[in-house]
Amino acid sequence: MRCPLLRQPVGFKLQLLTTAAIAAFTPSSCFGNQREAVYDQKEDCRVPRTYEAVYIFDSTLEDAAISDKIKRFHGLLAAKEQPEVAHWGRRQLAYSIGAKDNGYYVVSKFATEPASLPEYERALKLDDGVIRYLITLHEHEVGAPPQSEEDLAAATRRDDDDDDED
Repeated sequence: MRCPLLRQPVGFKLQLLTTAAIAAFTPSSCFGNQREAVYDQKEDCRVPRTYEAVYIFDSTLEDAAISDKIKRFHGLLAAKEQPEVAHWGRRQLAYSIGAKDNGYYVVSKFATEPASLPEYERALKLDDGVIRYLITLHEHEVGAPPQSEEDLAAATRRDDDDDDED
C-alpha cells in the first residue's frame, strides 16, 4: 500500500514523522538562557544555605540526653559556625502521636551545604528519641522587617501628629 501524497510506502511516512519528532525533542547542549555556558548543578550543593529545624523529642528523655543528641546531629552537618539552638521545653502536643501526649521542643538554626542534609535526616529518622522533626530553608525572619533609627523616629512623630489631630 502506498501513501497517495508521498507516493511512498505508508511505513515510510511514519518513519519520517518519528525521525522528525525525535530530532525536535532531543535537548541541545544550549537550552534556556544558558547559551554556551557550562552549568554544573553540583556547584549549587557546595554553597552553604541557612536552615531551620524543629525537633520534638520524647518528653521522658532527660535534658542532658536531649542536648547530647542535638550535638551529635549538628556534628553530622559539618557546619563552620555553631548553630543557634533554642530549647522551648516540654509542651503538650496538639494531637497524640502514638502513645505520646507531650514532647520536648527544640528549634535550631544552622548554615550548611545541602549535600550534608541526607545523612543528617537519616540520623533523625533512625533515632527513637525524636518523635517528629521539620527542616525548612530559612529565607528571612518572621515578622516585620527591621527598621532603622530614623524610620522609628519618623513613625513616632507620625503617631504623635495623629494623636494631636483628635
